[in-house]
Amino acid sequence: MIRVVVGCDAIDAAAELAEAEAAGAGAVATFTGLVRADASEDEGDVDVLELEHWPGATERALAAIAEAARQRWSCLHLTIVHRVGAMRPGERIVFVAAAAPHRAAALDACAYCIDRLKTDAPFWKRETRDGVARWVDARGGDEAAATRWDTGE
Repeated sequence: MIRVVVGCDAIDAAAELAEAEAAGAGAVATFTGLVRADASEDEGDVDVLELEHWPGATERALAAIAEAARQRWSCLHLTIVHRVGAMRPGERIVFVAAAAPHRAAALDACAYCIDRLKTDAPFWKRETRDGVARWVDARGGDEAAATRWDTGE
């Protein structure tokens, strides 16, 4: 089963984990991403992070990532929940759960999903620091993390 949710509501990690565990797999790996206050070392702390997305296209991109992971690692269940809208430091921004027959497959599938969604899903970030909003550029390491899955490294 694949579950993809994109929305403004807070992420209930316990409920999402329970659903993944109910799949009956031998292992469940999860990743929870939080809004960081100190996203940049040379600027002030983040007051608000706003995420925009392309509705429809975002869900399709996340579902394609989850399906690729499901097939590659024989996952019984994959969940990707991603928030959009305004969030404050410490709030959950993304949750990924992968349920697979064995631990290595669950861990790899979870890591694959988080690495790929950073580059393959249409999200745009804007940070507000001390009342000044600015768009956030993609991180250089995100592309390398995503493509390592293609090269088998």
